[in-house]
Amino acid sequence: MSRFAEVVLPIPVPRPYTYEVPRELAHRVVPGARVVVPVQRRTVVGVVTAVAVAAPAVTAKAIVAAPDEEPALTGPLLELGRWISRYYGTPPGWALRALLPGALWSVQRPAGPAEGTDRVVALVATLPSLLERERAFKRSPKRRVAYEALEALGGSAPMRHLLERLGLSRAALDGLVRLGLARYADVARPRDPFAGLSSPPPPELTADQRRVVAGILATPPETPVLIQGVTGSGKTLVYLDVLRSVVASGAGAILLVPEIALTPQTVARVRGVFGDQVAVLHSALSDGERADAWRALRRGERRVAVGPRSAVFAPVQRLAAIVVDEEHESSYKQGSTPRYHARDVALVRARLEGARVILGSATPSLETLHLAAQGRVARFELPQRIGARPLPAVEVVDLRSAERVPEARGVPWTTALDEAVRGALGRGDQVILLLNRRGFATYLQCHACGDVRDCPHCAIALTVHQTPPALRCHYCGHEETIPTACRMCGKDIQRMRGLGTQQLEHFVALRFPAARIARMDLDTTSSKWAHHRVLERMAQGKLDILLGTQMIAKGLDFPNVTVVGVVDADTGLHLPDFRAGERTFQLVAQVAGRAGRGPKGGRVYVQTRAPDHHAIRAAAAHSVAQFAAVEVPLRAPPHPAYPPHVGLARFVASDPVAARAQESAEGVAAWLRRVNAERLQNALGVLGPAPCPIARLKGRWRWHVLVKATEPRAIGRVVRALGARARGVVVDRDPVTLL
Repeated sequence: MSRFAEVVLPIPVPRPYTYEVPRELAHRVVPGARVVVPVQRRTVVGVVTAVAVAAPAVTAKAIVAAPDEEPALTGPLLELGRWISRYYGTPPGWALRALLPGALWSVQRPAGPAEGTDRVVALVATLPSLLERERAFKRSPKRRVAYEALEALGGSAPMRHLLERLGLSRAALDGLVRLGLARYADVARPRDPFAGLSSPPPPELTADQRRVVAGILATPPETPVLIQGVTGSGKTLVYLDVLRSVVASGAGAILLVPEIALTPQTVARVRGVFGDQVAVLHSALSDGERADAWRALRRGERRVAVGPRSAVFAPVQRLAAIVVDEEHESSYKQGSTPRYHARDVALVRARLEGARVILGSATPSLETLHLAAQGRVARFELPQRIGARPLPAVEVVDLRSAERVPEARGVPWTTALDEAVRGALGRGDQVILLLNRRGFATYLQCHACGDVRDCPHCAIALTVHQTPPALRCHYCGHEETIPTACRMCGKDIQRMRGLGTQQLEHFVALRFPAARIARMDLDTTSSKWAHHRVLERMAQGKLDILLGTQMIAKGLDFPNVTVVGVVDADTGLHLPDFRAGERTFQLVAQVAGRAGRGPKGGRVYVQTRAPDHHAIRAAAAHSVAQFAAVEVPLRAPPHPAYPPHVGLARFVASDPVAARAQESAEGVAAWLRRVNAERLQNALGVLGPAPCPIARLKGRWRWHVLVKATEPRAIGRVVRALGARARGVVVDRDPVTLL
């Protein structure tokens, strides 16, 4: 009798397909296993979600292959994929696609990249007496050296070690094999670019840290925990101590960190505690490296996964804890389908697997603070830095009135910041400068007619870059040469407006010619491990000034940094986004925390044209409570309601033709209003349609509709319905940006 299975395919359809299970594959076709199946005129890799299902009404095609000896997805991970599909309104196949490394979806190599191997030389015969050795190696002393080296190493050794470290020759080893004294063998060796990285075990915990560890371990695992600790308070040491008890019990753990903070320094700190139990998952890894790490975790050979947002799906065996470091980070939100937030996925996965979740931040998101205030998250505070070092003093510099250095021209460089940097360099200290805008100048404008060069594909001004010289769009990558004349009026001289990191680097290099300077932004760190190399030079004292965008604000620990300058704190403060103030507060507070981590102390200079804005004031005071006390009421009635008081979903319609994008958005808004009135008892608030703040992107015009509700189920119903039926409309639940 024929058996049938339901298979979810990585295509945008809302339901599984039914396939016949060949008898010879029956033992491998189980829920969670990958299978190769025909679809129309091609074959694809899918995931089995159910077996022993009823025969379909039409003739079912047969499964072609089942490459997994063990299911690729466990029951809880399969259920997590279903939750992602339901909550974010994404097709089930696309939800499951996010759970596995991309290389495991290849039809050409369904088993994934071949495992990394090491060639090993092993002795297969012994020559115990000197007489036997004299006879065997009479004419080949090099073979005798090779034989005795292998003997001293226990009878086998990696070939690379013998050739590179011991200087043996390949001919001598080949000779041992021909004599029947040795053989070659290939043994599995996971490709791990972080192998050998380790730092000394962490120091003894402080009394505050021990109090927090005890509190976490006493909290029921089903209650999430928030560690709210000031910068430099040692939150990482608390995580590691809790995870040490988890691993000691034979269970596994996941440590999520923002991608930009996943440095060798971070990995070395984790390996200092767990050694080779750690598998690192990172976007800069090759397909083979990522597949090897995934296999090692699935087989239970490694029990601690470290990585950015996608590591929340790591196949850790007996999962007992998930840590989300810097939980406020917007990079935990996936920018393409499925648009999941790793922090929220971690909470659901932990519930499914009986694991605990630990969230950590110096500047928690307002959503997490709201959960803590409701008692749904247990909060523990680390109010002091390690060693009771004071937080750095913050001086807010008003750019409207402060004295500026005459040579600065378009760079907002005040005398106060100039003297602080010069003093630090004179003492041999290090300096960090933050400007959250790439490029040389923000835009190019004609002084005569006012024309601004913009991107032909996006409603955004092109940014001026000097290395290499070009006008570049930061959204679609379009490039143009820098013109010498205006395209509108033909006048020769163009004027650069605004400020970017390249221009700041140029100015600082002229101002402090003896200083060793490095810039960190997307332009300088696009190659593999590039930002790690910059940070390593900073840690070794080979740099005096590190300047860059927000990537220098996260998790860096350099005790010799005594001055931090926020060159222009207003770059993101006035964006048309309800989170603009929160992001500015978090960014300024985080970068301020890079100063004064050593015995010398430190000072922070925040330059702004809005010195009285509550985000700037609270960041200067290092006070989350002060910021939340002002910001949270601004998101509640009588003001327009926004998270954390309501749930939010965004529907973005886009089209190469502006009128069609508008028409599509109007159709979505009309449908939402009709459903809201007829089926949801007006539980939703529908805003729009309206053009997106960035009205055109990558050649497509964009309109959006926002939906708010205090009842999550109401939002869930429309998200699922539109996710299944709307073509050309992006569904984004819990968006982190409205641009």
